[in-house]
Amino acid sequence: MKITLNNRPEEFIKDEITVSEMLNIKRFTYKMRIVKINGKLIKRDEYDNAIIRDGDNVQMLYLMSGG
Repeated sequence: MKITLNNRPEEFIKDEITVSEMLNIKRFTYKMRIVKINGKLIKRDEYDNAIIRDGDNVQMLYLMSGG
């Protein structure tokens, strides 16, 4: 499966994966983050059910705070 992840081409062995699987595979560990699939915001409680498919555009943004 080929997707675009944060404006970069990525390839995965499976035909589809969940957001949770993608986060684990890519080792994205920050707790404060936003995930969008094809522009649709995915809520944290939907990560186990939201499916990423071939050709999808996925954005994963970290939220940072500071002073």
